[in-house]
Amino acid sequence: MAFNTDIAEARAALKLIESNNGRRALATGRPVLKHLNADTTWLIQLPYPASSAAPEGRSHFNILIDPWLQGPQSDVASWFSTQWHVVAPSVKTIAELNTTLGQLEANDGHDAPTPEKGTSYIDAVIISHEFTDHCHRATLEELPAHTPVFATDKAAELIRSWSHFDFVITMPGFSGTDGDGSSWTDVLGDKNGFLPSWLGVGRVVTEGNALFYHSSVVIVFDLQQNGAERQTEAIIYSPHGIKASDLACIKTSGIKTLALLHGLDDVRIWMTAQLNLGALNGIEAVHASGARFWVATHDEAKRGGGLISWLLRRTSYTLRDAVEAEKAKRTDTDGSKSPHYDFVELGSGHALVL
Repeated sequence: MAFNTDIAEARAALKLIESNNGRRALATGRPVLKHLNADTTWLIQLPYPASSAAPEGRSHFNILIDPWLQGPQSDVASWFSTQWHVVAPSVKTIAELNTTLGQLEANDGHDAPTPEKGTSYIDAVIISHEFTDHCHRATLEELPAHTPVFATDKAAELIRSWSHFDFVITMPGFSGTDGDGSSWTDVLGDKNGFLPSWLGVGRVVTEGNALFYHSSVVIVFDLQQNGAERQTEAIIYSPHGIKASDLACIKTSGIKTLALLHGLDDVRIWMTAQLNLGALNGIEAVHASGARFWVATHDEAKRGGGLISWLLRRTSYTLRDAVEAEKAKRTDTDGSKSPHYDFVELGSGHALVL
């Protein structure tokens, strides 16, 4: 079977993150993926590998993706488009998140003191798009100014205009490493030193169209432990979806995709534009990337106002719908097998050990 919506290991991972304030989850030595709201705000906790010295008092490098917590988001103007969360985020503020992360790093996960003023356990922020449900100014400006922000071109330009952050880095495009002698670290590694040497971030783009709406962020890391076989791994984040063939560069570069974050819902503006590509595209993207997990994202049916709310059209698919459509398609064409992966939907505050 190509998918499983009730896998024992996913359930165990959810229980693991919720018990003992997440300490046991971090102790696995594997990446932890946590959904901070019901939409598309994520926290990735990457353990420092044994071969790399961790900063004093730290065990994990924490990456925050597309943070939008409290309040509405509005693009262009409130009369044009405004949305609110329907499901409450699992943390209300960046300060609350930072305190929780500090507690997880402490010897006692329950009784750790509140982090001192200026101490931040959020090591980097990634912004995938300039739209305010991904690039939410009120939430972002709760972060300390010294937090490094990695963003796509237009988002980086917008964030710099706020004059809040000291370091805003435009993510490089990634189209593979085969044939030119380069490695992923040459392309995605951070020359400014904000990321450790075993971690890189970038954007998978369609050639000649680097600002395209349908694209993905790729987070690549080498968590090699002493004596373990070397394996470079990745998390691919594509909240609006991406043309599946564009992800082939991940496999050909010898990178193992742990998780693809891609939505189920097909969302579009009536008679105008396709927004989220949805489950039928997602299953093709899983096949192309070879992801171990497909994790749903950006599917919250938010409360909307303004002109766009009247024009939005949403088709909600189940994964079984997508699998059956893909099975029929492949039978009609090349007859190739569907990929083997585990599909997981994480609610606000839920998490998965990868």
